Amino acid sequence: MKADKEVLTPTRVKLTIQVPFDELKSDFQNAYKAIANQVTIPGFRKGKVPTAIIDQRVGRAAVLEEVVNSVLPRTYAQAVKEHDLDPFGPPEVNVSELKDNESITFTAELDIRPEFEMPAFSSIEAVVDAVKTDDEFVTEQFDLLRRRFATMKVVERAAESGDLIILDAKGTVDGEESDDYSATALNYELGTGGLVPGADEALIGISVDETKDIEFVPEDGPHKDKKVRVTFTCTGVRERELPEANDEFAQMASEFDTVAELKADLAERIRRVQVAEQAIAAREKVFEALLAAIDLEIPENVLKREIDSHFVDGHGDDDHRDEFEADTIKNLKSSLVLDKIADQEKVQVNEVELSEWLVRSAPRYGVTPEELADELVKNDSLGIALNEVRRGKALTVVVSQASVKTPSGEVVDLSEFTNGVEQ
Repeated sequence: MKADKEVLTPTRVKLTIQVPFDELKSDFQNAYKAIANQVTIPGFRKGKVPTAIIDQRVGRAAVLEEVVNSVLPRTYAQAVKEHDLDPFGPPEVNVSELKDNESITFTAELDIRPEFEMPAFSSIEAVVDAVKTDDEFVTEQFDLLRRRFATMKVVERAAESGDLIILDAKGTVDGEESDDYSATALNYELGTGGLVPGADEALIGISVDETKDIEFVPEDGPHKDKKVRVTFTCTGVRERELPEANDEFAQMASEFDTVAELKADLAERIRRVQVAEQAIAAREKVFEALLAAIDLEIPENVLKREIDSHFVDGHGDDDHRDEFEADTIKNLKSSLVLDKIADQEKVQVNEVELSEWLVRSAPRYGVTPEELADELVKNDSLGIALNEVRRGKALTVVVSQASVKTPSGEVVDLSEFTNGVEQ
């Protein structure tokens, strides 16, 4: 086999591959065998048809086609390896010459991953908000906990925001009764905005047995642009009574003996959440800074193929297409950069890391980790999951070496989230 390379652009090459027939003996044997098992020729058992009869009855062209289909992928892969190419998508293959009993010549044009300079990770800078757990936020969380243990007390007064009111609702759409806006004994916390437009404002001050009418025109949904009228009748008003904020409550609502201990625990929980959110923000901003520091052009054919496959249903050149193109460029660039980092840092993925990814990802698809793993194996998509984990680890390498600070210049300690990464 002879394989010549021609550089068309920095990210596209053309391979011209010539394979002499004396290297194709096994391919011809397999081709004749495959055809013999497919055809039925009187006087011969299936699979036992002589090659000369196949040439005569089926045609030499069919044999050559079978051979070409076998030879092209194998010799293409050999040529790619010989020239140390890194393909970025499938090739465009064309059989340029086929001389029977002499040679097969074909060309393969392919996009290759672009070369680019990687900046020093220590030069990447990002600024994230500082972790700040103030007393007001702790008190807010403490009061939410008290609300969970609140009791509801029947009151004989007009409803106020925060009260639980019991409502009967009867609705019409363009004058016709509608079950969509009707209900009986509906429990509703006044002021939460969960009813029809304008309901909270209208129901403030309503008393038991009092009725309020609300009219509006939906802007979307099955009753869009129709006149809706809902009549609410209040059948009860209840007030939420919070338990006293004392040590007795702390003992009832938690494993702590005092309010001070409970609030200290809430503060620590809030701090941990904010630290995790800070780490997520740091990863995003470090990666944005890394991408901004890299000059990288996506091959035109690769970009076109990605966009065309998305718009195969014919959306056309609309605003969504422009937005999708920008997202596609960013996603392709991200993949190229992270893959290169993973290669140069020799990032590997072990079973524990893959299992952790399955546990995190399964809820997004409404399945168990085991079911997700089975589905990935069944669809031959396990490599996609491995790539996602590998790229995530590659980004962690960058974050571990980048300079991340708060607006005041304080260095952010991310070691808890980059543990085990070489720096």
